[in-house]
Amino acid sequence: MLIDGKTRLAAVIGNPIKHSLSPFIHNLSFQKTGINGMYLAFELLSSDIEITLETIKRFDMFGLNVSMPYKQAVLPFLDSISNEAQLMGAVNTICLKEGQLIGYNTDGLGFLKSLEDQVHFLIKEKTMVIIGSGSAATAIIVQAAIEGVTKIIIFTKESYLDETKQRMTLLAKKTKTTILTYSLAEKELFEEIILSADLLVNATRIGMDGKSLALPSHKMRLPKKLLVADVIYHPLETPLIAYAKQQGLTTLNGLGMLLYQAALSFELWTGGKMPVEEIWPLLESHCQTH
Repeated sequence: MLIDGKTRLAAVIGNPIKHSLSPFIHNLSFQKTGINGMYLAFELLSSDIEITLETIKRFDMFGLNVSMPYKQAVLPFLDSISNEAQLMGAVNTICLKEGQLIGYNTDGLGFLKSLEDQVHFLIKEKTMVIIGSGSAATAIIVQAAIEGVTKIIIFTKESYLDETKQRMTLLAKKTKTTILTYSLAEKELFEEIILSADLLVNATRIGMDGKSLALPSHKMRLPKKLLVADVIYHPLETPLIAYAKQQGLTTLNGLGMLLYQAALSFELWTGGKMPVEEIWPLLESHCQTH
């Protein structure tokens, strides 16, 4: 990678962020495409956000990726935000375009693109069951609604139930999508609903320890047509993925979401396509050895 006077910067901000795989993905993409760019990771305090966003303009950067806990905190400092980012109430990508800072959210579309490209699954007119109601879940829910999903059923912790129902009632009205929210403790209801689902998504941290199963029961039969996806990519095989594989189901881990949301950011910044097929095996190998 040649660094010279014309090299433009991109970066990810968050706290913590040093563990991020984004620099690996984007720097490899700059190298493969010949685009003169460099991607870094900046660990910030919340008090640093405003001046950091001003720096995008000062240094004529491509832009930034935004990780937790700053996906909402950046909103007041942007000139405009895209439709999906407005619906999600969160931004993960900031672009500098004609002197303006524009916020996008590529998380949900990145997830759906990974399903489409990896297993040829389209969310339109499907029924999705999703476990969790945090930022990852919200991004997926919003994008699924935009893309024409028939029905979304959310199962979340009892402590998040009322707040989630309020948010999702508003979203359902805005997107004219059927969205139902239940407690994850309702085991029998989950078992009944999952029988008519096309897609099951774990959008929580449950399973990151390599031991915890995201399902409300360890004795649950999943329907044979069900696609099972997890947003977690470390470990690459969570207990949920292993459980679904044992029942002969098609599964996907979170590596695809990570890569495809990055590819969408890369395209917004550069106008060029990320070489996803080349990056994928290198990313997978990197995850297995780190």
